[in-house]
Amino acid sequence: MKKTRLLFAMLTAALVIGHSCKQPDLNVETSIEVPVGVVEVDTSSLEEFINTTGTVYPIKEVSLESEMAGKYRLQNNPATGRPYILGDKVKAGAIIIKLEDEEYLNNLRIKSKEVDLEISAQEFDKQKSLYEKGGATLRELKNAEIGFINSEYDIESSQINLAKMSVRAPFTGVISELPYFTNGTKVNAATVLVKVINYSMLYLETNLPEKYYGNVEKDYKVYVTSYTSPLDTLMGQISQISPAIDPEARTFKCLVNVANTAEKILPGMFVKADLVINSAENTIVIPKDIIVTRNRTRTVFVVERGVANEREITTGLETADRVEVIAGLESGESVVSKGFETLRDKSRVKVLR
Repeated sequence: MKKTRLLFAMLTAALVIGHSCKQPDLNVETSIEVPVGVVEVDTSSLEEFINTTGTVYPIKEVSLESEMAGKYRLQNNPATGRPYILGDKVKAGAIIIKLEDEEYLNNLRIKSKEVDLEISAQEFDKQKSLYEKGGATLRELKNAEIGFINSEYDIESSQINLAKMSVRAPFTGVISELPYFTNGTKVNAATVLVKVINYSMLYLETNLPEKYYGNVEKDYKVYVTSYTSPLDTLMGQISQISPAIDPEARTFKCLVNVANTAEKILPGMFVKADLVINSAENTIVIPKDIIVTRNRTRTVFVVERGVANEREITTGLETADRVEVIAGLESGESVVSKGFETLRDKSRVKVLR
């Protein structure tokens, strides 16, 4: 009997010990820290754009035609000592081409008109002196004055016609077109001889959708970038806005002046333009892709003492990749930028450095 009781006691103890070994330790606290990356909230400027494209043209551009018929004579460039070629720079007033015509020059009778002017001036002075002494009538004085004035007009007219024999650059610029003519070849009047441009200042002509008509104004800032040289961005300003909407395309025309002093963009290039329609200075800006949107509510996760707190924010200006935060964040706070997809409010996190 005693052996049976002892055996039963031993079996009972074994069962109790085995059962207790299978139970979890309820007193041990467990927690999981989610690894995340963070960005520190800071202030900066932000600009909202309308993106468009267009072609740039030089503000100063002129095609010079012959005003008379004559023999073609291409002049030498003083800077190079050789005849002008495409791409040569020319100063305002420089003679690029001369036209020769001896018959035309003789018909101007410049020398005889200069002598006539000299005689008319002497006669006018003589009549003024006589009139003051009572030796000439007012009519005689006025006739002498008319003769002197007509002589001045004659010489000025001849000088104007003489200037037609020289093709001069009207402004400082670059030769962009120079049709070839053999020296000595007779060219007719109204023949295009040379084209001069100055592209240190360009203008961009673009068409914007009519929905933006109320968003743009004169003098608004514009960033202009060439597709062939994307690292070179120029600054421009809206100079003109058409008050009419194209009924077919539903767009309106907008002109932008572009400073191109370094001549990085060439006339005729197709460019990208970002028209600044709104801007904010010294405002809190965060990456757009770290914002969580739920039921029209925008939130971010702010890390405080190893815990990610979900916080609602109010946003303002937006670009393709950045957003202005009007309320909900303060400068210096740490916002989760990586790993926030699996977070919940009050999740414990481990910030990755």
